[in-house]
Amino acid sequence: MTNELTLLKLGGSLITDKDKPYTPRPDKLAELASEIKAALDTNPGLLLILGHGSGSFGHVAAKKYGTRNGVQTHEQWVGFSEVRFQAAELNRFVMESLVKAGVPAVSFPPSASMISDNRKVVRHNVETMRKALGVHLLPVVYGDVAFDETLGGTILSTEDVFAFLVEEFAPARILLAGMEAGVWEDFPARKRLVKQIQLPAYEKMRAGIGGSTSTDVTGGMKAKVEEMLALIQKNRSLTVQIFSAEKPGSLSRALSGENMGTLLTV
Repeated sequence: MTNELTLLKLGGSLITDKDKPYTPRPDKLAELASEIKAALDTNPGLLLILGHGSGSFGHVAAKKYGTRNGVQTHEQWVGFSEVRFQAAELNRFVMESLVKAGVPAVSFPPSASMISDNRKVVRHNVETMRKALGVHLLPVVYGDVAFDETLGGTILSTEDVFAFLVEEFAPARILLAGMEAGVWEDFPARKRLVKQIQLPAYEKMRAGIGGSTSTDVTGGMKAKVEEMLALIQKNRSLTVQIFSAEKPGSLSRALSGENMGTLLTV
């Protein structure tokens, strides 16, 4: 099971209009769901855990209340509840697209089962997810609020959730599908795409990797690259791909094993 497991994230910028609050991209979701269905049908040995960002849903309320930085006051807890609601709303659109495409998917909201400490997941009953994988259901997680031992409450990005799942499931690869073609050496000019980043070479290019141009309370590209390299450092057989799935067929190609965008390795 573990060797063929892939963690796939559909970025918030890919599945929502990040500049229009609470606006999903239903046609894009339908296309991506169809590509996931085709990949699972073509390769019965492929085991997948799907995650997705919050895009224009969770990030708006999260920024208003500063939820990721901690939740202590009554007003902040009201915000915590609102972020939870909006994250679940987007998840409903994602789940609807998967079910319509014929993918047997089951949602696992982090807010219902994960406890973190300074945004690091410390407790989660993964057995339900293991059982889902065992009968070839598709577990779906997403960026969500969580109760936190130190901060009271916080927001866990999909990458935060993946960091925990890597420890539990030892996947072979992580695919981060977004709008950007990969990691740009010269963001925002976007003329020099980095095809591969190996841990020792990262420091040299670090200064050029930019943040996100839209509201993103969990950090931009730089944060994602550094989080992923930290995971690779601890799990040296893991590879990570950061690529654009905006063009139809791109997700299918990545799921079939083609190197797309930027590849992160040891």
